[in-house]
Amino acid sequence: MNKGWATLLLICSFSILQSNVWGQAKWALTTGKLPMIDYGIGEDRLGGAKMGFIDTAVWVQVVDSSKGMYKIQLSSQRQAWIGKSFIKWSEKNGPNIPVLSGSWTVKGGTQGRDSIWIRLDERVPYRSWMEIQPSRIIIEVFGVQSNTNWITQLSSSKAIEHVDYVQTATDVLQITIHLKHAAHWGYSLGYRGKSLLLLVNEPPASKKLKGLKIAVDAGHGGSNTGARGTQSGILEKDYTLIFAKALEKELKRYGAEVIMVRSTDTAIDNKDRILWLQQQGPQVLISLHLNSASRPQVKGVSTYYKHIGFRPISQTILKEMLTLGLNEFGNIGHFNFMLNAPTDFVNTLVEIAFLSNPDDEARIQEAKFHKETAIKIRKGIEQFLKQEVPRKN
Repeated sequence: MNKGWATLLLICSFSILQSNVWGQAKWALTTGKLPMIDYGIGEDRLGGAKMGFIDTAVWVQVVDSSKGMYKIQLSSQRQAWIGKSFIKWSEKNGPNIPVLSGSWTVKGGTQGRDSIWIRLDERVPYRSWMEIQPSRIIIEVFGVQSNTNWITQLSSSKAIEHVDYVQTATDVLQITIHLKHAAHWGYSLGYRGKSLLLLVNEPPASKKLKGLKIAVDAGHGGSNTGARGTQSGILEKDYTLIFAKALEKELKRYGAEVIMVRSTDTAIDNKDRILWLQQQGPQVLISLHLNSASRPQVKGVSTYYKHIGFRPISQTILKEMLTLGLNEFGNIGHFNFMLNAPTDFVNTLVEIAFLSNPDDEARIQEAKFHKETAIKIRKGIEQFLKQEVPRKN
């Protein structure tokens, strides 16, 4: 067989495969509160590993189901899983795959956010992630072929350096947003009509705490008691609130604008916390928890992040906390906790110490330690702010 015929056969085989994949599934729309796509059906106490949030009313094709999840076909070669509660069956025919992309516009905003309008024929699935060194945001849009023949980029943008794309597969469009600054300050991604809108946060004008909008989240609350002290029986929900109020006082003392996710012993669903935070628009979220383990010897402080762009603040806070003489339990990445999932604002979770360790538990109950912890977290945020430097092109 000559090379020309072999190439033609390969193209035809791929076209047939693609037609079969998209033709055998059933169309549905995403729905519900903060629908999220999973990589697979594996799970632990925090659920399966997550690709990320996806908007509602997005077309997906369901090809299988297992363990309360539906398998969805993202593209001819890519699949993912989504909870059955996030699926609404449609009687309408789905979009013709692949859909086409149109022209895009990149411009600065009036509320500290640059915007990119990515025009599409239909609302199709997507995922996004952060990269560092250089700092970039990557978006994959599935079931799409490019018909983007120009990208208008206005000089009013303050966070975005420039935007480009590549067709990584016949039905996958990958978009790269190159940022002007080394630090990631968050972004929001979702549909407005049939256009995918990316809003990228500008860095704060000042490297000081004064005027910075910081959200403080006291973990658990109400009927969600969290861990229990093995010696004293104290509850995590009570002491996360004590630590949160101490941090609120410390941050306000340095001029920060502080919003408290909860100020009383109230049960708040984590999804509701995120939706409320997205409305409030903080620049930084600090979530406070107390750890527990089956072995009483385990003790110490740890910080957590999901997105690599938010790792720096988890590192600076951990470094400051270790000066209190606490053991190091570690800096944990790709953490599958709901409040680490948003990309909308810089965020980290701090597990201050272990309620299951007698030494840590005793310190957790000390008023002096509450104040010391607040000071160290404040200093960690300040160190993070000082790290911000212009991007080297």
